Amino acid sequence: MLCPRREGFHIKTYWRFVANFGLALALLSLPASFFAQSSSSAPPAAQTQTQTSPPSQAPSPSAQPLSPAASSRENLLAQFNDSLEELTSRVSPSIVQVQVTGYRSIEAKNQDETSLIGRERSLGSGVIVDPDGYIITNAHVVKGAQRIRVVVSSRPSGDSQVRESLGLGEHVPPLDAKIVGIAPTIDLALLKIEAKGLRALPFADYAKLKKGELVLAFGNPEGLENSVTMGVVSSVARQADPGVPSVFIQTDAPINPGNSGGPLVDTNGDLVGINTFILSESGGSQGLGFAIPSSVVKFVYEELRKYGRVHRSIIGAVLQDITPDLAAGLGLPRQRGVIVSDVDPDGPAQKSGLQIQDILLSLDERSIGSVPLAEMIISTRPASAIVQAEVLRGDKKITLEIPVTEEKNDVDQLANLVDPEKSLISKLGFFAVEIDDKLARQLEELREPSGVIVAAMAADLLGLEADLQAGDVIHALNGTHIETIAGLRAALKAMRPGAPGVLQIERDSKYMYVTFEMD
Repeated sequence: MLCPRREGFHIKTYWRFVANFGLALALLSLPASFFAQSSSSAPPAAQTQTQTSPPSQAPSPSAQPLSPAASSRENLLAQFNDSLEELTSRVSPSIVQVQVTGYRSIEAKNQDETSLIGRERSLGSGVIVDPDGYIITNAHVVKGAQRIRVVVSSRPSGDSQVRESLGLGEHVPPLDAKIVGIAPTIDLALLKIEAKGLRALPFADYAKLKKGELVLAFGNPEGLENSVTMGVVSSVARQADPGVPSVFIQTDAPINPGNSGGPLVDTNGDLVGINTFILSESGGSQGLGFAIPSSVVKFVYEELRKYGRVHRSIIGAVLQDITPDLAAGLGLPRQRGVIVSDVDPDGPAQKSGLQIQDILLSLDERSIGSVPLAEMIISTRPASAIVQAEVLRGDKKITLEIPVTEEKNDVDQLANLVDPEKSLISKLGFFAVEIDDKLARQLEELREPSGVIVAAMAADLLGLEADLQAGDVIHALNGTHIETIAGLRAALKAMRPGAPGVLQIERDSKYMYVTFEMD
C-alpha cells in the first residue's frame, strides 16, 4: 500500500533484470584479451576497412603507455598478488577443520536453566605439524570431546578454486582423530590421525618476529572451511591477563569464532603462532586477536608427543614484577621490570649465583620486562639446558649461566614406577601402576586408595579414543570394580567389538566418567 509502484514489479521482470545484470557483470569480468581476440576474428572485409581508413581521432589517453613509475607500481602489485596466491596455496593443505562431538555446559537462558550439560557439536581449526598426522589445536576446542573428526584440506589440483570451493573438486572424507595429550593451562592439545605424507607447517623462530610484520590467519571461522585473512603483528609479546603468566602475539588479522586452533603464518609459510582468542564486544573480529607464540607451541608439541603431558622447566627462583611502590620502598634504580623475590636453597639459580633483589635484565639475550615473558622463556627450555641471565645487582651488571631443571610432581614420580613390559595397557594407550598401601600413603588426596593409576601415556602408541590423562585413577569399567592391572586387562578383553565402555575415574579428587568404544 505504501509503495504502489512495487506492486507492478512482476516476478518475470525481476528475473529478467537479474539475468541482464549478471550478463553485464560477466562481460565486465572478461580480460581485455578476449575483446582483442574478438575484434581480430572479424571478417576480412571489415579488417581491411579498418586498416585502410585513416584515423578519425587521436588515440585515447587510456591507450597511452604507462610511465616507468606507474609500470613499476603495477608490477609490484602483481608480484605481491602472485606471492600471496602462492603462499596461500602452499599453506592451505596444512589446515584442518576439527569437528567435536561431546558434552558441554549449555548457556542458561534463564535462572531455571543453570548448570545444564548437553550433547553438543562444535567446530574448530587445527594445523598439521608432522607429515605422519600430528595436529595441533587449542585445548578448549576439544574440551569434553567424546568423538573428534578431522577434515583435511585437499591439495590444489589445478582446477578452478571456485569449483573446489563449491564442492565440485576432490572431496576428502573426515578422519577420526585421537587425543595424544592436552596442556590445559597453556590451551593447547595434540591430535593424531591415521594418515601419511601430509603437508606440515614448519615452526617460525619466535625470537625473530617483528612488530608490523605481515601475517596471515588460517582457519574455519563460523565453520567456513579453510579461510584466510591478512594483517600485521600488532605486538610480539602481549600479556592479555595480568594474573596469568602467559604471553601472546597480538594481531589485527581478522579472527572469528571457529578460528581457534588455526595457525598464524608469516610470509615464509612458517607457523608463527596458534590463534587462540579475541577481545571483542560484538563477538566478532575487532582487530584484537591473540595467538600462542611458536616457541611455546613447539615446546608443548614435543612434550605432548613424547610424554602425553607437559613437564614444566624451572630455575629455582621466584620472580616478581616491579611496581612503583616496590621500587620506592627498596630504593631500586628502576620503576619497571622483574625482580628476584626468592631463591630455592640448593637450587640451580642459587648455585649459579643468583640472589634475592637482583633485577632481571635479560634471558638468553632477550630483554625482560615482565614475569610472564621470563617464565615463558624458562619454561620452554628443555631440561639440562643453560639459560644465560643478565641481572642488575646494585649498580653492577652481572651475567650468570643457570641450568634449567624439570619441576617434579606426583605424576612424574609415578612414571618412575613403570615397568614397560608389565605396565602397558595397549588398548587404551597408557602405562598403568597398581595402587598399593605404600603408594596410597604417598597420594594423600585420593578419595579411594585403590585402583589402577594412569602413570604415563605411551608415546606414539594410540589406543582407543578415551579422554585419559596422566594421574587419572581408574576405579571401575562398565560398573565392574577395578583394583589390578590384570583385572583391567581382563575387563577390556571381555568387551565385544563396537561395545561402549565407561570408565569411572578419579581426577583431582573428583569422580567422573570417561567413555570409549571398543574397536
